[in-house]
Amino acid sequence: MSNLWKTLETLKNHQWIELSHELSNESPYWQGMPKGVLELNKTVIDFSEMNLRIQTFKFPGQFGTHIDYPGHFIQNARLAKDFNISDTILPLVVIDLSEKVKENNDYEISIEDILEFEKKYGKIPENSFVAFRSDWSKRWPDLKALENSDENGNAHTPGWPISTLEFLFDNRNIAGVGHETFDTDAAVTCAKNGDLAGERYILGRDKFQVEVLNNLDKLPPIGAIIFIAAPRISDANGLPVRVWAII
Repeated sequence: MSNLWKTLETLKNHQWIELSHELSNESPYWQGMPKGVLELNKTVIDFSEMNLRIQTFKFPGQFGTHIDYPGHFIQNARLAKDFNISDTILPLVVIDLSEKVKENNDYEISIEDILEFEKKYGKIPENSFVAFRSDWSKRWPDLKALENSDENGNAHTPGWPISTLEFLFDNRNIAGVGHETFDTDAAVTCAKNGDLAGERYILGRDKFQVEVLNNLDKLPPIGAIIFIAAPRISDANGLPVRVWAII
């Protein structure tokens, strides 16, 4: 038997965790998009005598659990076609700050949080994928709960400040980051800056991110491998993804 087959047998005996949300025409998405961007499962061919149906699928690249490639924010930057399969299979680090987020919905993951994590679990390895667990995914698919706007219409969601991203990319040389919210930046910071500065920073570093992750609460802090799979659409700057982890 092939050694790879034996490896697969071993992996099949591990725990596999779904990290992406199931999608439908009722699934929430960022409301800044124009109307009519979503139409899933439209039947365009129906040969009843053959029981043959063909469907079409219309959706924005940034829909559901999705990957953002550098070209999403950076002109002439890498797109889907510029990433190899192995670029999105990585060691997974999960930093659990769900209790802090519960106390403060505007919480931003800090360098101190990273260092505290490393005291317990060791230094974050190079070329790993770092996920910020906030348990925000438990609000899915309630759009109002996901946006979490106050009486003045101001959203309150957790996020990544640039200082922490700089630390991870400059000092730990990670491959990418992920989170459970629609955006990288905390909503109040985005409003203050008038820009998604954290997201722009990540993509400007020629790195990638995955947004709207699910089930991070089912993962250990270290020891898992993440798999991020997207359709092979060459010039896409972002795509819905099927994401899973093996523990």
